[in-house]
Amino acid sequence: MIGYLLRRLAQMLPLVVLVASLVFSLIHLIPGDPVEMMLGDGARTADVEALRHELGLDRPLGTQYVEFLAGLVRGDLGRSLHFGEPVTAVLWKHYPATLQLALVSMLAALLFALPLGVLAALRRNGPVDHASRFLALLGVSLPNFWFGPMLILLFAIHLDWLPVSGRGGWRSMVLPAVTLGTALAGLLTRMVRSSLAEELHRPYLITARAKGLPFFAATVRHATKNAAIPVVTVVGLQFGALLTGAIITETIFSWPGLGRLLIQAIQLRDYPLVQGGVLVMSLTYLLLNLATDLTYAVLDPRIRLEER
Repeated sequence: MIGYLLRRLAQMLPLVVLVASLVFSLIHLIPGDPVEMMLGDGARTADVEALRHELGLDRPLGTQYVEFLAGLVRGDLGRSLHFGEPVTAVLWKHYPATLQLALVSMLAALLFALPLGVLAALRRNGPVDHASRFLALLGVSLPNFWFGPMLILLFAIHLDWLPVSGRGGWRSMVLPAVTLGTALAGLLTRMVRSSLAEELHRPYLITARAKGLPFFAATVRHATKNAAIPVVTVVGLQFGALLTGAIITETIFSWPGLGRLLIQAIQLRDYPLVQGGVLVMSLTYLLLNLATDLTYAVLDPRIRLEER
């Protein structure tokens, strides 16, 4: 297992360098002078030159790139122009809120999708199966930018059950978590149903039942583990999508997370903070893919053998 992990880390290293290079190019691909855009058209020449020197943009491009990578290794992403603090410190203050929202959304989606998908697979073409397919289609069809405001109008304004925005306890988390997790719940329901339904007709399960193992025990002991591999794929990839897709949801509900911070940084033209936010989201996505690969190896040891 350790060898498998080391190989995956070695394979991920070029991707990390590529992502860092793309993020570094962000400020250099902006049309016009980014320093003048930060300070505005009425900025004095001395202020423009001072900020350019502070950001290191007056140095050769190769030197800037090397210093950027060296700072990344040290955990130094520069200083936020708006907050006046290190970018790493600003991101660290907001990252837990985004992670919390993504985890709760994922948990809510799993609690809904797993039992419904399993029941739909066990009762194919029955009322539960038809209802699950309808709910799954409905879930993936509701866009966050529409569904979130509708929930606010109903549960926060009309019924006054839940707060409109902010992060102040479990009640404030309900609406953004439901908004963010609804589409994922629909996707996972369909994936669990199709994956488990396919495993139920595999020869190994038929053999287990022929030897006297009850249907429920055979399903739980054998089919669910094999059916979990494609589901883990979706969960791993979609959890990364939750972190990046939280930008819209956090903006709607004024959730103090990384997505809302990134929107504010763009509006304030705080490009060091924009660079840091994009980099952290990208690296988080890569780490989640690595965690998904490791989960594969735990569920199916043959995957480790194929890598040798």
